[in-house]
Amino acid sequence: MNWDQIEGKWKQVKGSAKQKWGDITGDDWDKIEGRRDEIVGLVQERYGKAKEEAEKDVDDWIKNV
Repeated sequence: MNWDQIEGKWKQVKGSAKQKWGDITGDDWDKIEGRRDEIVGLVQERYGKAKEEAEKDVDDWIKNV
């Protein structure tokens, strides 16, 4: 899936994201609406990861959705 598809199917994909990153709240997921930059930023913030590491985690996750 590419990011345009993710944004379009966000309601379906959001559950998978919630399972992977449980420390991010439902309200946060609702605000993100599938935007990659915002997902990366929250993963960085909540899990204390460097930007590159957060980007890799998000990209790896999306390959398996």
